[in-house]
Amino acid sequence: MSSTWFGIGAVAAALGVGLGAFGAHGLKARVSPEMLAVFETAVRYHLIHALGLLAVGWAAGRWPGSWTHAAGFLMTCGILVFCGSLYLMTLTGMRWLGAVTPLGGLAFIAAWVSLAVSAFRG
Repeated sequence: MSSTWFGIGAVAAALGVGLGAFGAHGLKARVSPEMLAVFETAVRYHLIHALGLLAVGWAAGRWPGSWTHAAGFLMTCGILVFCGSLYLMTLTGMRWLGAVTPLGGLAFIAAWVSLAVSAFRG
């Protein structure tokens, strides 16, 4: 399982870098500065949690178990929901997507708590 989470983290990091470049070069002239800042927030959290997935991959080899697996699943869900809702809100202008964003934030928090429990039990 450790190689799976490490691989997902590496793919997420590559996607985050690509989206960051798209935001910096492709969106600057197309969206308001406020929405560009929203997109940049999504990229920042995306990249932080891609690195978190690399940590989960490492942890899965050291402390295998359901807590580590939950951390990887929750970080992946957080990237999809938190970052995804902000990306879509920026690209579509549908501000109601902001109501979904905190659910992704909760997934991020739960992921880090799960990883901590895994380490403390390890």
